[in-house]
Amino acid sequence: MTETRQTQRLHANEAGIAEAARLLRAGKLVALPTETVYGLAADATDGRAVASIYAAKERPSFNPLISHLPDTAAARREGLFDASALALAKAFWPGPLTLIVPVSPGCTVSDLARAGLGSVALRVPSHPVARAVLAAAGRPIAAPSANRSGRVSPTLPEHVLVDLDGRIDAVLEAGPTEIGLESSIVACLGGAPKLLRPGGVPRAALESAIGRELVAADAAQGAAPISPGLLASHYAPDAAVRLGASAPLPGEAWLGFGPEPEGHALPPLSLNLSPKGDLSEAAANLFAALRRLDEAGATVIAVAPVPMHGLGEAINNRLGRAAAPR
Repeated sequence: MTETRQTQRLHANEAGIAEAARLLRAGKLVALPTETVYGLAADATDGRAVASIYAAKERPSFNPLISHLPDTAAARREGLFDASALALAKAFWPGPLTLIVPVSPGCTVSDLARAGLGSVALRVPSHPVARAVLAAAGRPIAAPSANRSGRVSPTLPEHVLVDLDGRIDAVLEAGPTEIGLESSIVACLGGAPKLLRPGGVPRAALESAIGRELVAADAAQGAAPISPGLLASHYAPDAAVRLGASAPLPGEAWLGFGPEPEGHALPPLSLNLSPKGDLSEAAANLFAALRRLDEAGATVIAVAPVPMHGLGEAINNRLGRAAAPR
């Protein structure tokens, strides 16, 4: 049974950052803002603290967690970086990129956070509040998205509280996240780097940094993922999701993208990710829009097609998982 906690609401100022770092060092759970989504943070070196993340999220323990570091030097103490990993870190850290690399001999990230694997998922975020907390905590911080497992990721502190109020010790409130999609995940484990999850850094930019194409990875293969965010049903609202819809059917809610066609009668439950067809705007709005339609009582959400280029690949990845069989 999940432990009941009094969830504090901390301001993203010097005092709030210091308190968040103190709680993390004490093995507590704190939801933190990053540039992607809000993360549920705990001391990655403390197996008991990591176990409390799994309990709060009701997350399968075979699904590994991303550990966050304040800079590349700290990340390189935890993992072994080949030339591709170094090039990607140089190009995109701090930022919305997670690298999966072999563990270093001195890796302090707990076996539980790594799901018992010989690799470790590492990220250096760019959000100034997250970076301040990481610097003050002085250790790797595991921080999957701050929601119950498989549910829609949180882009506002209020989203965190809907899922986790009473399950975590604090939420550090810093308004809406900038990108609204999780990090891109690239595995650099020998041989050609693999794109395991499209995200905040588009594929083309990643490939430009390493001067080669990324190998495609079957995200659903195997029973034990080597990376977060690879379960087939993930990022899911309670409502069913119908993709590639040209228009909503009777009784469906509508999630549009781009200008709505003339004569397109919208149902009462309708939102548009970006009326002007901007993929960055759509990415930032995606999870909040799914939550709003869900909370308004939608039973089926019909989703307009989203282009596959740039951030569209990541948006379609999340929508595909939201629509997968539960």
